[in-house]
Amino acid sequence: MRNEKLDLVTGDFYTQNFQKGARENTLILNLGPQHPSTHGVLRVLLELDGEYVLRAEPVLGYLHRMHEKMAEVKTLVQYMPNMGRVDYGHPLAWNWAFAGAAERLGGIEVPERAEFIRVISTELNRITSHLLWWGAYILDLGAFSPIMYAFDDRERLLDMLQILTGSRLTYSSFRIGGVCADINDKFIELCKDFIPYMRGRLPMYKALVTDNIILRKRVEEIGVFDQDMIRRYGATGPVARGSGIDYDVRRAEPYSVYDRFDWQVPVYQKGDAMARYLVRLDEIEQSLRIVEQALAQLPEGKIIVDKAPKYSWKAPKGEACFPVEGGRGLIAVHVISDGGKTPYKIKLRAPGFSNLSLFAEASRGTLLADSVAILGSLDLIIPEIDR
Repeated sequence: MRNEKLDLVTGDFYTQNFQKGARENTLILNLGPQHPSTHGVLRVLLELDGEYVLRAEPVLGYLHRMHEKMAEVKTLVQYMPNMGRVDYGHPLAWNWAFAGAAERLGGIEVPERAEFIRVISTELNRITSHLLWWGAYILDLGAFSPIMYAFDDRERLLDMLQILTGSRLTYSSFRIGGVCADINDKFIELCKDFIPYMRGRLPMYKALVTDNIILRKRVEEIGVFDQDMIRRYGATGPVARGSGIDYDVRRAEPYSVYDRFDWQVPVYQKGDAMARYLVRLDEIEQSLRIVEQALAQLPEGKIIVDKAPKYSWKAPKGEACFPVEGGRGLIAVHVISDGGKTPYKIKLRAPGFSNLSLFAEASRGTLLADSVAILGSLDLIIPEIDR
């Protein structure tokens, strides 16, 4: 008799049940969890007819880290470092969603200067996220050089964010009621130098990669998502905006001081992998515009409220949710408090989970090589999905 518990651990249980529906003369193939194109421990079970995908089933559970459960045994202040580890691509957006939910629950008003610092740091972090995706995506499609350019530019941003936050990846610089450190002259100088530098690099990105006929043949008319599919799966961010859905939390549900800046929401109508690619590159320019204006308008004042919540702070009884626009879409943190030392429940809404859910339907009938292009165009961060 087979040990089904052991089968579940080894993955054989999934494979056997997937094979039950396999047709004659088809191949069952594991894409991941070690394949580099899955960017972590995502496993995709594929049924292939030659090189065509008949079925695809993403399998999660290799990296579950119990973030939501940990929230039940930590105070709200103690839980903040977890947010930098949910999504290593755009951790400051998660910092903001959690801090915003706790502030909304506690009726805390954040100082204006702290709001500007949050905008500046989060938008710079958004650019690092898109650069990471851009370089890795092109690498998935077979070109090596672009990731070196992407990481060269990303290093300059990490140097700047290190000055502001003290970290280079898993940031935990937001506080309930403000931020942990003020902007200094060195940061402002580097930031003002970086904005024109990055604007000068974008035309090179376009000439080297975007206009390259090899890339276009790999991504144009590939993985077309119509708006009905986007809505059915709850996809957001560049995935939705690449299908013509003009929804960005910063504009649709304004928070902080985003309504004070002049910027655009990039939207493309074709819904293919190329449209999602173009949205993210355009967002780099829009983030530069926001940072430039925020630096020019940066007010004086405090960076955190007086008597900011300390380790033992107990949130009042009630619940609050705070949505923000992350690099992959709508991030939301929902906090429920019963007035005790630790939260009763915290629910994390990760955009990558909904975006990944599109893949099974979108990849059906495509070539295996094209399914890799579709998967990469979703910009998945597996620790965020398998949180």
